[in-house]
Amino acid sequence: MAGHPVRKRLRLPGFDYASPGAYFITVCTHRRECTLGEVYAGELRLSRWGVVVHQVWLRIPLHNPGVEMDTLAVMPNHLHAILILHAMVGAKHSELANASPLRVQAGARGTIPGSIPSIVQNAKSVSARQINGLRGTPGAAVWQRGYYEHIVRSQGELDRLRRYVASNPLRWEFDRENPSHR
Repeated sequence: MAGHPVRKRLRLPGFDYASPGAYFITVCTHRRECTLGEVYAGELRLSRWGVVVHQVWLRIPLHNPGVEMDTLAVMPNHLHAILILHAMVGAKHSELANASPLRVQAGARGTIPGSIPSIVQNAKSVSARQINGLRGTPGAAVWQRGYYEHIVRSQGELDRLRRYVASNPLRWEFDRENPSHR
């Protein structure tokens, strides 16, 4: 495989991403292009595509029982979200959350239904199809491959991440994702 970069493994090995808890997610646009909006004086103004992304991500709980959208910020070229997975008594999700990762049946793309990878993969796919429909660019890349996730381990950390997400537009001028800052 000479000439092919080795992809860094992002998921925590052996961790069940369908288990109840809070997860901090960051997803970047393709080539980190600022297609989702602009920030003026610390205020975010979403583009048509940014509105699509915001609506798709807010609807995640409607399509995923036991998932709560805690916090969401769509930025010009990325988004931050905190998703909370709750235990689902008597539902498939709770069975998955309590199962060994080695015994769980994977979905079509190798992801476990109701897991963070499945939820993010679906939201990226749905929003990309809708954006490409509006742009007339079927199949064009909207998102970078992969995403960043962090398992939130304490209430203090959850509170800190909520403040971080909420204040993201105010810090855009200094954000490392801001192309004019590089």
